[in-house]
Amino acid sequence: MSGHSKFANIKHKKEKNDAAKGKIFTKIGKELAVAVKEGGSADPTNNSRLRDVIAKAKANNMPNDTIERNIKRADSDADVANYAHITYEGYGPNGTAIIVEALTDNKNRTASNVKNAFTKGSGNVGTPGCVSFMFDKKGQIVIDKEEYDGDADELMMQALDAGAEDFAEEEDSFEIFTTPEDFSAVRQTLEEAGIPMAAAEVTMIPQTYVELTDEKDIANIQKTLDMLDDDDDVQDVYHNWAE
Repeated sequence: MSGHSKFANIKHKKEKNDAAKGKIFTKIGKELAVAVKEGGSADPTNNSRLRDVIAKAKANNMPNDTIERNIKRADSDADVANYAHITYEGYGPNGTAIIVEALTDNKNRTASNVKNAFTKGSGNVGTPGCVSFMFDKKGQIVIDKEEYDGDADELMMQALDAGAEDFAEEEDSFEIFTTPEDFSAVRQTLEEAGIPMAAAEVTMIPQTYVELTDEKDIANIQKTLDMLDDDDDVQDVYHNWAE
């Protein structure tokens, strides 16, 4: 698992988010509301999906009152029930693989916008399953070394004892990997131990990465990723470009 840290990407995203917190908070707010509806409870102790989205919200520095307001929204907003999860898969320049996860109340609008983002970057949307086999679905917890004063070996044992699959030490971070099923329990154990988390979510991790050297290819994939990030229906984007 180790050998290719994505922490630089996470920090880059956080910097972008600081300039546009409203947009990321809107997206996570939607996830919080849907997690309440789908999990059948506004109480995170009885709703593991909601617990995980709250952890994601906190990792993105969403204030507690904003989190609570979005959870309450699920009970009052009838539109929340109309949101559907959709996953798109496709190719960027030089065979790069891209997965897009959306949460939408208008599938036609979302499909059109996603297709447009791929097309503008000289890529194309493929059929379901065309690239997902190149990724592993894993729980991933990232701990910034600047935020953690403890011992690396002790952290590794805490994570493995809690049920983690793998632990990697990178230049500026520690990364903990779990199965999707064990993610919630491992994250909660570390949270209760006071471990600060720069990121905590179930994600899609590429098995291999594609290097892009042509400036036009780099500009094209960046265009696609920026357009997808700007789309309110798009919740998460995964790719195997070695940025």
